[in-house]
Amino acid sequence: MQIIDPKHPFYRPLWVRLLVVAICAVWFVVELVIGSPFFMVIMGALTVYTAWVLVIRFPRDGEASAADKPAGGGE
Repeated sequence: MQIIDPKHPFYRPLWVRLLVVAICAVWFVVELVIGSPFFMVIMGALTVYTAWVLVIRFPRDGEASAADKPAGGGE
């Protein structure tokens, strides 16, 4: 199941991807300060997930993902 589609044009600029991760991180800190462990865990997991998908594993320019490459070796 894919929650965030990194191929969507909205996520192309780096500042947008970092902003999404930062908003999740701020929300995590708010839940930590408030003392809500349930939502703190959810937002912590969402922060890690968004950082993984949008920053760490985001396809670089010129990089094609395995799903974009043609099958069969390209004869």
